[in-house]
Amino acid sequence: MAELVAVIASTHHPFYYRASTSTGDDRPPFADEWVRKVEAFRETLTRARPDVLVMVGSDHFHQLWLDNMPQFLVGKAPFYDANFSNEEREFGLPRMFFTGQEDLSAYILREGLDAGFDLAFSNELRIDHSITCPIITLRPQNDLPIVPIYTNIFAPPLPRPKRFVQLGRTIRQLIESWPSDQRVAVIGTGHLSLELGGPRQFGPHGPDPEFDRRAVEWISSGDLEGCLAEVTLDSLHAPGNATHGFMDFMLMMGVAGEGQKADYVDTYDLFHTMEAYFTWYPNGGGRP
Repeated sequence: MAELVAVIASTHHPFYYRASTSTGDDRPPFADEWVRKVEAFRETLTRARPDVLVMVGSDHFHQLWLDNMPQFLVGKAPFYDANFSNEEREFGLPRMFFTGQEDLSAYILREGLDAGFDLAFSNELRIDHSITCPIITLRPQNDLPIVPIYTNIFAPPLPRPKRFVQLGRTIRQLIESWPSDQRVAVIGTGHLSLELGGPRQFGPHGPDPEFDRRAVEWISSGDLEGCLAEVTLDSLHAPGNATHGFMDFMLMMGVAGEGQKADYVDTYDLFHTMEAYFTWYPNGGGRP
């Protein structure tokens, strides 16, 4: 059976690539510390020696729109083009190209159906920055095949938080039952408190530092029960109008398991948002 060697959750700030590659007067004052934190975080994946990456993210209305919005979608293509023209223009992100792990995609889809998840699929999925940004930060050589999984955090009606957790648990079960000798890492990206286009978008901190503090505690301690007791679709409007991306963090807590403390935790207060980085080693193999 396949081995789940790392579970990794992080934010996916699209400005990191430009900030980290800028030089001279164009380099922002926060870039050096940001790079230092990301490079330390990157080692947590390198240490796990994965063969394939399952990547959980959310399409930002780039390819999925209101005429056909799946709640949970698995890419099952042999290859994926990545990043869109507005991401190149606004954030300086490069065009990218990924190899797919078709066998694992097919297994997740077939067995997911039998496990109670009617997962949508796409043979022509194009990837945006919710997946390319964690590749840039965690695996910049982009040398591993991926299985992209997209969640709907934008277009109501949304799945409830507990459904994200249930999917996370199911993804883990499916990976660990996959008849393969591959080493698999699951990487998922979401948000803490976040405001986009609203009055709290650009402040000295994220729009709700208290929510951020509690969210980091829930994730780092594996307190799924406490998190589910407080986080609802309605409550997520309060910390910022884009905070529903936190449900992707909850999905990753489901992959890691109830009560599982993260082996690595780091944060970076980056003016309008709190960047956050978490790694779990389910079998202990990647712990230093």
